[in-house]
Amino acid sequence: MIFVCSLRFMMTSRERLLAVLNGRIPDCVPVAPDFSNMIPARLTGKPFWDLYLYNDPPIYEAYIDCAKYFDIDSVMDGYFPLAFPDDNPRTGPEWERFIVKRTDDRIFVQGSYRENGHRVWNDRVEVYYRDNPPTHGVKLEKVGMPAVPKRFEPIEGVKQVDIGYEGFKRIKKHMGDQGLVGIGLTASCVFYDEESIYDYDDNPEKYEVLAQQRIVDVEKRFAKIMALEEKPDFFCVGASGSLVFQTPDVFRSIAFPAVKRAIELAHSVGIPTHVHSCGPESLLVKIFAQETNLTVIDPLEIPPMGDCNLAELKRLYGKNIILKGNLHTTDVMLRGTVDDVVRASKKAIDDAAEGGRFILSTGDQCGRDTLDANLRAMVETARTYGRY
Repeated sequence: MIFVCSLRFMMTSRERLLAVLNGRIPDCVPVAPDFSNMIPARLTGKPFWDLYLYNDPPIYEAYIDCAKYFDIDSVMDGYFPLAFPDDNPRTGPEWERFIVKRTDDRIFVQGSYRENGHRVWNDRVEVYYRDNPPTHGVKLEKVGMPAVPKRFEPIEGVKQVDIGYEGFKRIKKHMGDQGLVGIGLTASCVFYDEESIYDYDDNPEKYEVLAQQRIVDVEKRFAKIMALEEKPDFFCVGASGSLVFQTPDVFRSIAFPAVKRAIELAHSVGIPTHVHSCGPESLLVKIFAQETNLTVIDPLEIPPMGDCNLAELKRLYGKNIILKGNLHTTDVMLRGTVDDVVRASKKAIDDAAEGGRFILSTGDQCGRDTLDANLRAMVETARTYGRY
């Protein structure tokens, strides 16, 4: 162990994270494994569709309960979808959602609207699973369903949730000293499927306009959030797979301008910013560390899913940006033993914790069946081996 204990008292999780985000040395390395969805849902003991379809409870509440259960230093990265009344002015037809098929382990939901007295059905469905998070935008042919369902029923029993300001205040209160609550400001990815990539190739001018509109949208949303009495602890400006469906040039020209503006605005009022972007990320670390004031970046995945070397990133950029990562979620967290987790946690701490500016985490989301003992071993290693 290379660190010297300089603080004799134990901080709360919130205090520990705020110390790191503000460039100070905490009592120990904060630890925030990514279990945004599957593990919180599993711990409720309910079918996953109860959370994702019926909001019973909504997944972001289950996440906070999970963070408390494992006593992590929670960095709640935009899971609460704060919305304002004028966010989505109604245009076009009024869509309704119906359950069009049920099996023992799946619920299929399809949208439709009325036109000239007839129903027009979406050509895709949402699939809600008993033991996994849902998939959205699934083509009908992929699940062997007809364009027009043979039967459909209303979705009944959905728990009403407040995703406005009052709901946001309740979530912050629910989190308490367990960590920090972040709110989405923009996203580091614009393309998520093949269709959008083809559309960009065919209509590049459309996306040049979009890039500028995204900046306008960031400024409007930032102004709305800053007008609130209760502010988020940080702003979320990342997105999964920023360099998967986007080349570096496309990222720079279409996605990056709004992200850079969001970071500028947040930095001007002293609110930290956070990028989550699974997949290849070493270039993103370089861009954000050298060209912006981004505060935190994760999950810094190793090959083959990513391309990051934690020790190297610390050496190159550790003075400019807080690194958050990067235990392998499959080989170590899911399939590994407690000893494997302890060994990997110690290595990550040795690689990146010197001088602070590091949060021990996982390389993207932990699988549903990750052992509780492995998560607790990760936390315990940070609390003991990771003491400064």
